[in-house]
Amino acid sequence: MADMTTSPAHSDRILLGVGLMLAFCVLAPLLDVSAKLATATLPVGQIVVARFVVQAVLMLPFVLLMRLDWRISRRTTGFVFARAVCLMLATYCFVAAVAVMPIADALAIVFVEPFILLILGSLLFGDEVGPRRIAASTIGFLGALLVIQPSISAFGWVALFPLGTAFTFAAYMLITRAMSRSMHPVTMQLHTALAGSVICLPLMALFDGSGIKELDAIMPVGIEWVWLFGVGFWAACSHMCMTYALKFAPSATLAPLHYAELIAAVTLGYLVFGDFPNPMTWAGIAIITGSGLYIIYREHVTARATVTAPKQKR
Repeated sequence: MADMTTSPAHSDRILLGVGLMLAFCVLAPLLDVSAKLATATLPVGQIVVARFVVQAVLMLPFVLLMRLDWRISRRTTGFVFARAVCLMLATYCFVAAVAVMPIADALAIVFVEPFILLILGSLLFGDEVGPRRIAASTIGFLGALLVIQPSISAFGWVALFPLGTAFTFAAYMLITRAMSRSMHPVTMQLHTALAGSVICLPLMALFDGSGIKELDAIMPVGIEWVWLFGVGFWAACSHMCMTYALKFAPSATLAPLHYAELIAAVTLGYLVFGDFPNPMTWAGIAIITGSGLYIIYREHVTARATVTAPKQKR
């Protein structure tokens, strides 16, 4: 009978993956903090540009040091630009939201993205979605409404921007899924950042002097340079951590840990801005998290059933 225990080396790799995923959950909200600090004086569009430009500059040395082939086909170029557009829109919506509302509230609404992804995966890829996961997705959306309703009263319709982030980031993930077998994840991040820069820089030049508050760039001064650099720096660091976490540990192991990002967001929001979720927001966060964890559990059960089914037939 085969030994069913996990080897120490394999356990170490999984622990490393878990550690990197937790690092992502801590570092990603630092991106949000930098963006929120920048929105006090800088246009939202300029912050989005900074994310792509700084991330591209930081990712290039990694690709060169790793000696990765960064040539891409014409077909892949289309996917890269589509991925960049989705990430650009997701970033813009989220930065516009945190400019006026607490980071934790905005992030809680964005966490309906797995439910959107589940439905889109079924429609576009034919993924099997049972009634339990549909019910969990519905409950998750209801949890989001608990966060959105008081946020609309307090901050206006900008509270719906995180839903825009959720939808565009879901599209971003689906494109990533389509590209994952043909491109190294580090190279994919570099090309996405470069494509985003190619799109955003001309737009920033086009709107220069337009008077449109969200898009008319201004020259940063002093600490503003730090906030802009921080947006791209923490984006690069956090996504590198997630990329390598998925290399060392199964996604089924890491997915539940993603909700730790909410804890980091609440903590940083309170320490930096004095924001703390109200009871209704906490209730929404609990419902969204519980529904998301249940979907992850059902994905795990379904995956195990698929693997064991052939053995049961024999």
